[in-house]
Amino acid sequence: MTDTKQNNIFLTIDKIEFEQKALEVFQFQAKNCAVYADFISFLKVDINAVNSIKDIPFLPIQFFKTHRIVANHNPIQQTFLSSGTGGTQSQHFVTDISVYEESYRKGYKHFYGNIEEYTVLALLPSYLERNGSSLIYMVDDLIKKSKNSESGFFLENTQKLTRIIQNHSKKDKKLLILGVSYALLDLVEAQKFDLKDAIIMETGGMKGRRKELIREELHQILCNGFGVDKIHSEYGMTELLSQAYSKGDGVFETPNWMKILVRDTEDALSLLSNGKTGGINVIDLANINSCSFIATQDLGKVYTNGTFEIIGRFDNSDIRGCNLMIN
Repeated sequence: MTDTKQNNIFLTIDKIEFEQKALEVFQFQAKNCAVYADFISFLKVDINAVNSIKDIPFLPIQFFKTHRIVANHNPIQQTFLSSGTGGTQSQHFVTDISVYEESYRKGYKHFYGNIEEYTVLALLPSYLERNGSSLIYMVDDLIKKSKNSESGFFLENTQKLTRIIQNHSKKDKKLLILGVSYALLDLVEAQKFDLKDAIIMETGGMKGRRKELIREELHQILCNGFGVDKIHSEYGMTELLSQAYSKGDGVFETPNWMKILVRDTEDALSLLSNGKTGGINVIDLANINSCSFIATQDLGKVYTNGTFEIIGRFDNSDIRGCNLMIN
């Protein structure tokens, strides 16, 4: 697709415009992403008969572990890798990194405002320590865009982090502390805070470092430890170039170029109505150069206003109808 069409992805999109753009992207990727085209062919779907989002086949996310998912022949500018804690790493080959940058910058601004108004404290590995992480790429850029000398990565430097947090009440900047769950727990176990207006955002699970907790228990511990009323969350993954955000209670909202649908756990090609629990399907129009239609391994439900919750994950025995072409 042309640069003009890529830029149009991020314009304000209503429901009708989103469906039109999604169908346009589907036609492009069905013809230009070889792996997706093979998957569609295997399902015997006539791409010319796909006239609604509900008819679009969603590519199982596991394909990013076994196949090269690209929709053009341009050079690869960046390869994002999953953490690999669950075995084989997913690989997302990005041919235009500027699309990702525009996606997360516009997404963050939509939900939280100007990044220059923030001190960004990340309890994550630094960019140099964890090269290949799409999350680290995003946070590293947001830290730089904050233009704040106190912003940075602090996973192994909790003493300095604590000092910055304790002195922050004297500053005129907003405070954003984000990190993996185990690192946030480590911090509040070592030191209690009274931050009230700060944004505390968890970006993922325990990564094998701690016992997994249910969201309500994790958030309550973090609320008590940081002295805040709500814990924010980021929902993103290696295979996506957009993020959804929750400002509390685990209810996520997507930017205009991203949409969540829910599929039947017994029939991967059937979608469920709002409020029912099933497998999470993601439409991410920022994935224009790979595949925008992904069936994840997350379980959740979507509400009538388009917000969604993540309930858990499939285990291998739960995955039905998603492994048709994976070998």
